[in-house]
Amino acid sequence: MNKNSAKIVATSTVREKAGVDSVQPEPSDSFISSPYVEQVTQRALAYLVAGYPVHFSGVAGTGKTTMAFHVASKLGRPVTLVHGDDEFGSSDLVGKDSGYRKNKVVDNYIHSVLKTEEEMKSLWVDNRLTTACERGEILIYDEFNRSRPEANNALLSVLSEGILNLPKLRRSGDGYMAVHPAFRAIFTSNPEEYAGVHKTQDALMDRLITIQLEHYDRDTEIMIVTKKSGLPPEDAERIVDIVRELRMFGVNNNRPTIRAGIAIGRILASQNRRARADDSFFQMICKDVLATDTAKITRGGQPVMMQKVEEVISKYCGSVKPVKDKVKEAIL
Repeated sequence: MNKNSAKIVATSTVREKAGVDSVQPEPSDSFISSPYVEQVTQRALAYLVAGYPVHFSGVAGTGKTTMAFHVASKLGRPVTLVHGDDEFGSSDLVGKDSGYRKNKVVDNYIHSVLKTEEEMKSLWVDNRLTTACERGEILIYDEFNRSRPEANNALLSVLSEGILNLPKLRRSGDGYMAVHPAFRAIFTSNPEEYAGVHKTQDALMDRLITIQLEHYDRDTEIMIVTKKSGLPPEDAERIVDIVRELRMFGVNNNRPTIRAGIAIGRILASQNRRARADDSFFQMICKDVLATDTAKITRGGQPVMMQKVEEVISKYCGSVKPVKDKVKEAIL
């Protein structure tokens, strides 16, 4: 006897929420607060509390990411961190299909009737922007202009209408998602960077409140180097003055940054050395750490990096003896 058969095929999309991928920022013992830092913090908090996204713009070494986390810690919400990337597409922010799930049920309870049911489910996995919007977290989008403009289009409706568009989930009824009222966004970018960055669309910039960050004032930089290196304040003061003097030398007035001062301080502290002009090891550290920023500067067609560093060390630490006369002493 031939069996009568019936086959039912159903297709749908299943949304799988991502796991916990956020951090709870806490104040760091090494964080330095100064009148400048607190003024910027209060401005940023005022904008965020009012519901506006904040954009910290500044050259390398101005503390954009550190400031973003500091401000976020004041809001007491978990933070989702995203780093801009030229390879990003919108799916890297919102989510994407991640495969299929297929179920098949064969019903032959009645021997003369064969019933087959097949269900095909497309799996969708949320990404970080979707998760942050749904849970009311703080999105820190670091160096966001390294992502292509079209990858950031999903942010437009999030920041203006409070709606996240999920077009691939429309058939399942999840095509639009209301953004949690506690969601906030902090962006950072370097306007001076020329490699691996993109021009940001005006529509996105129009939704951000931009705070221009400058290099820290001298007193703040001294406190930072002291705190992060463990050197005495007088040594940190000499290092900061050397870095700040070289920052004004040549055509690029943005480098060396405070990171160079911290590096010199930490290396000295690790070797139990001091910032002294008669210490050849200190001279060599300065030349090695600061070489990148001054190597292209020439005088009469000849590089003047070594000479300039020695001049600045002499200015703030006393007279400098040639390094070659004391290399052995430094090594010992």
